[in-house]
Amino acid sequence: MLFKLTDIYKAYSGNEILKGVSFQINPFEKVGLVGRNGAGKTTAFRIVTGEESADSGDVSKTKGLKMGLLEQHVDFTENETVHTAALSAFKKLHDIEARMRQLEIEMTDNSSQEVLDEYAELQTAFENEGGFEYTAKAEAILLGLNFAKEDWNLETDKLSGGQKNRLGMVRLLLSDADVLLLDEPTNHLDVETVEWLENYLKEYEKAYVIISHDRYFLDKTCTKIIEIENGKAYTYKGNYSKYVIDSQLQKEQRQREYENQQAFIKKTEAFVRKNLAGQKTKQAKSRRNMLQRMDKLEAVEKDKSGGNFNLKNVERTGANVLSVENLEIGYPNLTLAENIDFLLHRGECLGVIGGNGTGKTTFLKTILGEIRELSGKMLWGTKVNIGYYSQQLEELDKNNNLIAEMRKINPLAESGELRSFLAQFLFFGEDVFKRIGDLSGGEKGRLSLAKLIYSKANVLILDEPTNHLDIPSREALEQALSEYDGTIITVSHDRYFLDQVATQIFSFEENKKVEIYNGNYSEFHDWKERRDEGQESRVESEEKSEITNRVVEEAKSNGLSKNERQKLENRAEEIEEEIAEKEDELKKLTLEMSDSAVIANQGEFQKINNQYRKTEKNIQDLYEEWEELLEKLN
Repeated sequence: MLFKLTDIYKAYSGNEILKGVSFQINPFEKVGLVGRNGAGKTTAFRIVTGEESADSGDVSKTKGLKMGLLEQHVDFTENETVHTAALSAFKKLHDIEARMRQLEIEMTDNSSQEVLDEYAELQTAFENEGGFEYTAKAEAILLGLNFAKEDWNLETDKLSGGQKNRLGMVRLLLSDADVLLLDEPTNHLDVETVEWLENYLKEYEKAYVIISHDRYFLDKTCTKIIEIENGKAYTYKGNYSKYVIDSQLQKEQRQREYENQQAFIKKTEAFVRKNLAGQKTKQAKSRRNMLQRMDKLEAVEKDKSGGNFNLKNVERTGANVLSVENLEIGYPNLTLAENIDFLLHRGECLGVIGGNGTGKTTFLKTILGEIRELSGKMLWGTKVNIGYYSQQLEELDKNNNLIAEMRKINPLAESGELRSFLAQFLFFGEDVFKRIGDLSGGEKGRLSLAKLIYSKANVLILDEPTNHLDIPSREALEQALSEYDGTIITVSHDRYFLDQVATQIFSFEENKKVEIYNGNYSEFHDWKERRDEGQESRVESEEKSEITNRVVEEAKSNGLSKNERQKLENRAEEIEEEIAEKEDELKKLTLEMSDSAVIANQGEFQKINNQYRKTEKNIQDLYEEWEELLEKLN
C-alpha cells in the first residue's frame, strides 16, 4: 500500500461532497480518478497531500512516502530559466556534486583517508542516484513536453500560463516520486505532446493517479479506474472503456441489491407490526432490532443528464458548404500554412488538429472573415448560417444573467421559453438569474453552446468545444453532433471526441504544411505512423549513399606511390563508413533517449546514455584519424 482513504467525509458550507469515500492506491498502480465536475476528485487529492483535512475518516500512508503533485498554478524561483528550473528537480544530486567539488579543492592540500573515503562514498551515491545522466534525462523530457532548445534559456517569469504548467510537469516527471498525482495533466498540451506523455506514463515504473476528462488518455494510461459518485468511491479493474461497461453492470447490481433489501425490509416490518403484541412478540422484537442494526443500502441515482444538445431541424445548405483553393493563411510577414485545398460537403465534420501555434485558430478566423487570407480563394456555399463557439468564451457578457444573454439571440423571446430551453443545458430554477461572471468554466461552456444551438445555425465552427465540459456533457454533445443535420468544423485536442464526430481530419504540420485525411482521428493516426516509418527507411538509405560519395571525392593523392595512396584511400573509405554507421547509431540512441518509455525506465535510460557517450567518443577518435589521412592524401 502507498496510501489509503477510509470512510472520508468532507463538506463545504453544509454541502456534503465526500460521504464516506474509501479507496487504496498500491505500488506500481496506474489509476484514473473520474467523476462529474464537483464530485470531489480534487478534494480527495488535497486531503491525501494534507493540503486540506477531512471532517472525519482516516488517511494512511506508507512511511517515507514521496508524493508528486501536479499543481494547476506553478511557481518558480526569480531569474530561473527553463533549463535550470528542470534541473532543480535534482536538488539531492546538486548537493552531492557541490560537496564533491569542495572535496576536490580540499584534496590538493589534504589527502587524508577520511577525505578520500567521503569522496568515494559521494561518488558512489552520485552514480547510484543517476548523476551521470540526469542532465540528459531532463533535456529529453523538456523536448518531449515541447520545449525546443532555443526556449531553454527563457526566464520562467516570461512564460505563458500554459508553458508554466508544462514546465511544472517536467519537474514533476523528474522528481522520482513514489506516486504522481496528476490533476488534468493534458490541459495546455497539443495532441503530439499528449501522445508523448501517454507513452511516458505507460512505461513509468512507479504509481500514479490521474484526474482527467480526456477519455482517450485514460484508455491509454490507466489499468484501474476509481469513480467518485454521490460522495462514494467505486473501484474498477481495466482502462476507461472497460470501466464504462463494468460500471453500468455494477450499478444495475447495486440497484437490484437495494430493491431486494427494500422488499425484505417491508416484509420484516409487516411481520413486526403483526406480531409485536401477539404470541410471537420475542421474534418480532428480535427482527425489529435487526432492522435497526442493518446497514441500509442507497438507491442508485439515475445518471444525471449531461445536457440535451438538440441540434436538429436546421435549414439545409447547398451541397458544397466551403470551397478552399491554394489558401495561404497567417499575418503580414508570417505565413503559418499554405497550399491548402479542400471541399467541405453538407453534413461532413472537419476535425482540425495540430501543435500549438501552427495556425488552427488563425484558420478559423480566416474562414470566419475576421482576418484576411494572404492568398488563394475561399468560397462559402448557399444558405450558410454560421454559428461560432470560441474556447475563450469571450462572446459572453459577464454582467448579464443567463436570460439576458439568451435574449441577445432573440430579443422578443418569452422568459418561459428561454427558461425551458436553458433547462436542457442543466440550468434550473434560479440558475437562470445568475450573473455570468459568477459561473464556472463548465457552466459558461454549456451556456455558450446553448446560445449557439438556439441560433439555429446550419454550420457550426467550434474551437475546443469540450474544454470546459465534464465527461457526461461531452458524451451528450457527441451524441447531438452525430445526429446534427448541418456541417461542422471543429478544432479539438480531444481525440475521443474526434473519433466520435469527425469525418475528415485537417492536420497542421511543420513547414507550413497541412495534411487532409478522410476518416476520424484514430484512422489518421495509424495511417500517418505507417507512412512516416516508410519515409524514415528511405531517408536513411539516401544519407548513407551520400556519405560514401563524399568519401571517394575527398580522398585525393598527393605525391604518394600508387600502392601507398590506395592503402590510405581504402582506410579513409573504411573510416567514413564507420563514421556513417556510428553517426546513424548516435541518431538512433538520441531518439531512444528522447523516447518517453525509455526515460521512464531509469535502468534502460542509463544503459543507453552510457552507450551514447561511448559512441560519441568513438566518432571523435575516428574523425581525428580521418583528418590525419586526408592531410596525407592532400
